[in-house]
Amino acid sequence: MIGLLAPMAVLVGYDCSVHMSEETRDASSTLPKAIMGSVLLNVTLVFIMVTTLCFTIGDAATVLATPTGYPFIAVFYSATNSYAGTNVLTAIVVIMLSGCAFSEVAASSRQIWSFARDGGLPGHKWLAKVDSRWNIPLPAVALSLLISALISLINIGSTVALNAITSFGAVATLLSYYLTIACLVSRRLRGPKLPARRWSLGRFGLAINIFALAFLTPLIFFLTWPLVTPVTAATMNWSSVMLGGTLIIATAFYVIKGRHDYVGPVALVKRVE
Repeated sequence: MIGLLAPMAVLVGYDCSVHMSEETRDASSTLPKAIMGSVLLNVTLVFIMVTTLCFTIGDAATVLATPTGYPFIAVFYSATNSYAGTNVLTAIVVIMLSGCAFSEVAASSRQIWSFARDGGLPGHKWLAKVDSRWNIPLPAVALSLLISALISLINIGSTVALNAITSFGAVATLLSYYLTIACLVSRRLRGPKLPARRWSLGRFGLAINIFALAFLTPLIFFLTWPLVTPVTAATMNWSSVMLGGTLIIATAFYVIKGRHDYVGPVALVKRVE
């Protein structure tokens, strides 16, 4: 279960498109199709990639000891035995990662903007502004880029700190999925009936939601454990500490100031029969 931290990256991030829903045409139909299409496409491609990797990886110890510092580059060279081929394959990975970075910044900036629009963040009046020329939340985009750049620079000083932040991000993301699905299960069981929607899991919805919770429960628990023993400051998994600290800080901010400014979107929604 602890080893699932890296593979879990394949199963997260599909919600990025949801955060762009206010800028998407026919979002109630388009976004679910995009998410399901992405899941099916990525599962297929990942299966092909992992199968290929298993047949071409060669000696694992040699790959892990590569002077490049990136084992996947050593695997590319082992498979192609060509520097040109290795460079092309590595360039493809870099381009794909760059695309992921752009989409993550776009999604996170919209989350910052929407939360600030409801008064849920410090400096929400500035963060909620939308640039009139480009029609994008430019302050939120700038903040997202700045935070991403600062986090990437942490690796220069301490890989332990960077690993702690990435581990915390993975656990926090899965926890957000868990809370959302748990609320949906509660609504399905206790009522009232879910409102009409264009995309529905039908009668299998409750079973799928419960299965998702059963899958996420042990995963979130074990992802906070250290990867090796004995545990030292360098090998400790600090995600649980960071999660607790973040919850304490967020709660304190809400009690002191946020509860006076924040108005959740649910309070502004009413059922139209």
